[in-house]
Amino acid sequence: MRGFSTNAIHAGQEPDPTTGAVIVPIHASSTFAQDGVGGLRDGYEYSRSANPTRTALQECLAALEGGRHGFAFGSGMGASDVLLRVLLRPGDHIVIPHDAYGGTFRLVDKVLTQWGIEYSTADLGDVAALRAVLRPTTKAVWCETPTNPLLGIADIAAVAEAAHAGGAKLVVDNTFASPYLQTPLTLGADVVLHSTTKYVGGHSDVVGGALVTSDDELAEQIRFTQNSVGSVPGPFDAFLTLRGAKTLAVRMERHSDNAERVAEMLAAHPAVSKVLYPGLPGHPGHEVAAKQMRRFGGMVSFRVAAGREAALAVCAGTELFTLAESLGGVESLIEHPAAMTHASVAGSALEVPDDLVRLSVGIEDVDDLLEDLRGALGRI
Repeated sequence: MRGFSTNAIHAGQEPDPTTGAVIVPIHASSTFAQDGVGGLRDGYEYSRSANPTRTALQECLAALEGGRHGFAFGSGMGASDVLLRVLLRPGDHIVIPHDAYGGTFRLVDKVLTQWGIEYSTADLGDVAALRAVLRPTTKAVWCETPTNPLLGIADIAAVAEAAHAGGAKLVVDNTFASPYLQTPLTLGADVVLHSTTKYVGGHSDVVGGALVTSDDELAEQIRFTQNSVGSVPGPFDAFLTLRGAKTLAVRMERHSDNAERVAEMLAAHPAVSKVLYPGLPGHPGHEVAAKQMRRFGGMVSFRVAAGREAALAVCAGTELFTLAESLGGVESLIEHPAAMTHASVAGSALEVPDDLVRLSVGIEDVDDLLEDLRGALGRI
């Protein structure tokens, strides 16, 4: 069995048979010549249905997650939408985390409920809480681990067992961990989702999403629905995402190294009331994370002791940490979730604390990042 970085560089990426190009070409063609009516060349007819650059990315992503089928999308939300169309019908029920990503909550609460879908929230770090909300109509359990932005941890194997016992499929949003740090399919998940915009792409220059599964029937349903609704990335987007995936392992090691140092500094800072990072021994999910993750990742959240205005001041007061949404790029980002990425959950049961700051710790020199944060905290 090949190692992770070998797959990242080689899976689905053989040298071009015509030219010998070692990098997968950008096949910027909307349509493909056929050898007679219905005579497709290697299965290609129209780029919404399949494109060689996208195929290379999909094969790579499947290899990295240890799955048989990979699907690339135009965005993480596009991937989520297609998957939920496949899994749910009017009258069905889904369980989502009590601290789910705001975009996921918006899709379920504001879009799917209009079509007769019901949902419950649960702390998936507590399997008993999950079991308590399962219904005969529950068709899917949607899990994030670590969660966005509170860095909650769920035991994927235990959640899978509970979901399957209730007749539901388990979806794991693996965006925060990336396939390098965690492979949910090996722990019992039915399908893995990524916003490849984040760590897989890794350079804040392309938007994309992905689904990976080893369930042949589910894969066929995803393939049909994706083609039917046209939720696909262009070949240049697929090319950029594939380029980013090649260095995922080395980047995630540096992200994790830097985030561990940042979390330790914040935990000792008098202006910080709480640090949310699964790598800290005091984190309630630390032992589970250590069991199912290779490292603890590059995302750190913390609460500012002086409250909301001070948290906003910290977000505005950094120089190297750029105030921006998204995450997972080589550069460090800072944001205020309550007013930015998670504004859609304001006033709901998923509302996040207004003194919370979320960091996407990049791969810069860590001493410079620590100095930047200390400076911003010292000025509030």
